[in-house]
Amino acid sequence: MKIANNSSTITGFILLGFPYPRERQVLLFVLFSVVYLLTLMGNGSIICAVRWDQRLHTPMYILLSNFSFLEICYVTSTVPNMLANLLSDTKVISFSGCFLQFYFFFSLGSTECFFLAVMSFDRYLAICRPLHYPTLMTGHLCTNLVISCWVLGFLWFPVPIIIISQMSFCGSRTIDHFLCDLGPLLALTCSRVPIMDLYWTIIMSMLLFIPFLCIMVSYALVLRAVLRVPLAAGRKKAFSTCGSHLAVVSLFYGSVMVMYLSPTSEHEAGMQKLVTLFYSVGTPFINPVIYSLRNKDMKLALQKLLGI
Repeated sequence: MKIANNSSTITGFILLGFPYPRERQVLLFVLFSVVYLLTLMGNGSIICAVRWDQRLHTPMYILLSNFSFLEICYVTSTVPNMLANLLSDTKVISFSGCFLQFYFFFSLGSTECFFLAVMSFDRYLAICRPLHYPTLMTGHLCTNLVISCWVLGFLWFPVPIIIISQMSFCGSRTIDHFLCDLGPLLALTCSRVPIMDLYWTIIMSMLLFIPFLCIMVSYALVLRAVLRVPLAAGRKKAFSTCGSHLAVVSLFYGSVMVMYLSPTSEHEAGMQKLVTLFYSVGTPFINPVIYSLRNKDMKLALQKLLGI
């Protein structure tokens, strides 16, 4: 690691996290621990319900169970370290640990973007091409789409992250955040490289807008098809099926775009933490509730799983 600070070599960063009095940090530790455990339980319940209920062995629910597994990985990439940081006196994270977290956090977020696009494509086929859906969305295609999401997600950021890890860092080694994120790390580099900022803007824009465009086109076609359905019951069922997914898309993309694509890219530390908490911890916590409340089959499967 290259960090220049009074000609000394530093082997890690300090994650400030939430610099509150000790009592409040303990309270936050309890709160985030409960949210983390509920997130694991909620997403884990969806995975188990899909695994054990034969009625849910369809592409839609297979994609949903993979998405729930992704959410577990996503929240685990940040929360355990955040919890340890809350109780730590030094709050130090090693150089390798920081960039590993940076890589997994961004890669899992990228994978989520691709999954949301694939799930919207699945809904488009199910609603707009219902007679051909079983022959189009086969188990083989579903498996390939799932694998593609994971591979693309983990291949999107290695090169730029490696480039940043080779840059020189000067002055303070303190990161005013609860994780190793792009903005705070670039702020610690000795000199900002305009071409690097442009490169990040391009790859972030492509990552967010290409899947988002696919989602919007899919749901525009779905909306057109639903409005042609003569029966109100049919329209209600279609809207119910798609509503949960649209809610998840809105929560995730809305917060991520505010964070990384808003005109004021240099957000205040407090705003960075709040928005990052929302899409990295809040949405994985809320998503199982959204999917289970708005989906009759999933509610029945969860009730059966829990013996209710």
